Amino acid sequence: MIDTAQHLLAALSGIAVGFTLGLVGGGGSILAVPLMVYVVGIRDPHVAIGTSALAVAVNALAGLANHARAGNVNWRCGGAYAVAGVFGAVAGSSLGKAFDGNKLLFLFALLMLLVAGLMFRGRGDPGQEGVVCNRDNFPKVASFGFGTGVLSGFFGIGGGFLIVPGLIASTSMTIYRAVGTSLVAVSAFGLSTALNYAASGLVEWGLAGSFIAGGVAGSVAGTSASRRLAAHKGRLNSVFAGLIVVVALYMLARSWAAI
Repeated sequence: MIDTAQHLLAALSGIAVGFTLGLVGGGGSILAVPLMVYVVGIRDPHVAIGTSALAVAVNALAGLANHARAGNVNWRCGGAYAVAGVFGAVAGSSLGKAFDGNKLLFLFALLMLLVAGLMFRGRGDPGQEGVVCNRDNFPKVASFGFGTGVLSGFFGIGGGFLIVPGLIASTSMTIYRAVGTSLVAVSAFGLSTALNYAASGLVEWGLAGSFIAGGVAGSVAGTSASRRLAAHKGRLNSVFAGLIVVVALYMLARSWAAI
């Protein structure tokens, strides 16, 4: 039984997730899943994952609209990455539902630490402006998209913290442009994963609605902060990596105790 306090906590959690999605394009799910489990109080990790995937997908759409108005979305690259990734997300989410929930959270945290290290190492690379996706780099973009989609679906995440470095690695675009573009794929991956979980009854619709309401408000503030940080070389990468490390360490401690 979901009570009023849980709806309030879900809305507040949504604000934090929406802000993070607007700020760095990723981090929505790495916050959403532990917030659903440890703050809102959803006991079943699979329900937390399914509900988070839906909420993050809708919040990502709100963030995408904000970045699109600022002219910060490469639609061709984002679309190619998303289409390839959706196929991976469906396969990954089917596998993830059959995996022990607490072990899933533990592996998720380890993956987060790996990505944080890669992002921090590349903080001094400004990237290239004016990147385009064409026949020459499409296979690379699609392969990164599919691989990210598999991991996104398996861990029940929107995948932004994987998509941003994936876009940078496959196209060499700037991190600020990758942040806005990543939200195309975050939305697509999240909806694919959420629909798969919903088909198995693993989405708490009321809490998802509260989470989404808070997230829409948070995404506006996050997008504004992202524009300011992007002017300082390496700072947005460092914020991105630091956020992932903090949440990953907390999840490792909690999930290790539960295994």
